[in-house]
Amino acid sequence: MKTALVVEDSKTEQEFMNRTLTQMGWQVALVSDVDDARGKMASEKPDIICLDVILPGQSGFEFCRELKLNPETKNIPVIICSTKGTEVDRTWGTMLGADAYLAKPIDPEELKQTVNRLV
Repeated sequence: MKTALVVEDSKTEQEFMNRTLTQMGWQVALVSDVDDARGKMASEKPDIICLDVILPGQSGFEFCRELKLNPETKNIPVIICSTKGTEVDRTWGTMLGADAYLAKPIDPEELKQTVNRLV
């Protein structure tokens, strides 16, 4: 079974992502910050990561860059899911290595299509 790591500090958004991905047949791990994401990834590499930008501690942009610079994680697709939806934000996310950028509120069909396209 494919696994998705959702790094999101909003419980409402976590529930939405969990429900949508689970309906697609994915096993979902939910964490609220980058430190927890690192801990989860130490034991198991996900097939895809859904990443918020505004997180406690380290930002999702910084974590995306870290993931894409690491030879062990650079090939894991990262979807940034954020309320920061301007063209500048999208460009910044792409420059840091994000494979896709979805602005909140996220349409479930758009999320499904993006995940299917990347994996």
